[in-house]
Amino acid sequence: MNQVLLDVQSVLRNRLFGNETKCRPDIEKFQQDLKDLITRSVEYGESNSLLVIGSKGSGKTTLLRTTVDLLQKKLSKTLIIVRLNGYMQTDDRIALAEITRQLHLENTLGDKVFGSFSETLQFLLEALRGGSSHSSQPILFILEEFDLFTQHKNQTLLYNLFDLAMAGLTPLVVVGLTCRLDVIELMEKRVKSRFSHRQLYICNQWTAENYLQAFSDMLLLDAGFCKTTKHKSFLERWNSNVVELSNNASVQDILKRQFSISKEMPSLQCLLVQPICKLNVNHQFITAADIADSARNVFSDPKANILHGVSVLELCLIIAMNHLTNIYAGESFNFHMVYNEFLKFTQKKLHILQKHNKPVVLKAFEHLMELELIKPKETTLSLASKLLKEYQPTILLLEEQQLKEAVYRYPGCPTELQQWLESSTV
Repeated sequence: MNQVLLDVQSVLRNRLFGNETKCRPDIEKFQQDLKDLITRSVEYGESNSLLVIGSKGSGKTTLLRTTVDLLQKKLSKTLIIVRLNGYMQTDDRIALAEITRQLHLENTLGDKVFGSFSETLQFLLEALRGGSSHSSQPILFILEEFDLFTQHKNQTLLYNLFDLAMAGLTPLVVVGLTCRLDVIELMEKRVKSRFSHRQLYICNQWTAENYLQAFSDMLLLDAGFCKTTKHKSFLERWNSNVVELSNNASVQDILKRQFSISKEMPSLQCLLVQPICKLNVNHQFITAADIADSARNVFSDPKANILHGVSVLELCLIIAMNHLTNIYAGESFNFHMVYNEFLKFTQKKLHILQKHNKPVVLKAFEHLMELELIKPKETTLSLASKLLKEYQPTILLLEEQQLKEAVYRYPGCPTELQQWLESSTV
């Protein structure tokens, strides 16, 4: 049974982060455009360039990967793929070394010494040009985070790749992936003139129902999982559990909340990582409690976690600040205003707090500033230098909902504090 569970985890991990990710139904319609572009390069020796534009997590990489995987099985020639990423190839020299490695041209370069980057690039481009459009192997350049390549000095790499594609001496397709809508404006004039200006815009059109269905699709196992009799019997029980889990009301509420925050696929993948990793012989199936526990970690608010570690005195000051923020419609406050609010409360509820001197309260106020739960309001340097810290305009960096959740989860929080918070948020 242990081996069966290991196989389940392996399949699900590949599905989440490997090459088994399926193209979403709402972006499958874009596959045909990519198929046509790459097929023309392979079958007819055409060269071209394309930009795929969409928000982060909208499915750009998945679209390209699934399209290429489908074509690799049908194309008459082998398609050479070179993958570059703007975060990793931070300048043209690093990118050139990576291209050389992926094209296996290290032996071609050998021990040759080049005087400059441009000479090295020229030699590599000549190696790529060595052949006609019909005899050369087609090459697909994938430039992820394309906008970062426009920040390279003189945009030499982009210029030469687009120039090579425009010359058509070797079958070459350059596909850039970016989330910048203004990416064309980032190109230099000479680079822009060699770009084909083909652009594919991807917009996430998922609905909550699609998101719920994707949850099931990620967890359901198909018949290909069955290797032994044990695998087959476990497959039926696993899929039955997934269907039951998908129909669970609490799980659906969690998924809908996650969808309202981010409807991209990575958010769903993050939610499933922890439940999948927790599978073992004693815990063979994912439960609603596992999803809820994972959601708590995904939804956890760092500021709310910090609030759980502050003292009752500091919590009182934050509630006083929230009260002032509501009274003055978001305007700034200073320490003396907060201290006066604090005194009003302690005069009524002195029994829940020991008496604190003003310097002690000021120290607590400064500690909250160190925790970055409050910060000084931006003012001119001349004004800031004249103001004492007690009179420095300050703003609260917490939302009411964050504060409410933190107060109600605060260990041993006095009831009077909760009532004070409720009265300050009415």
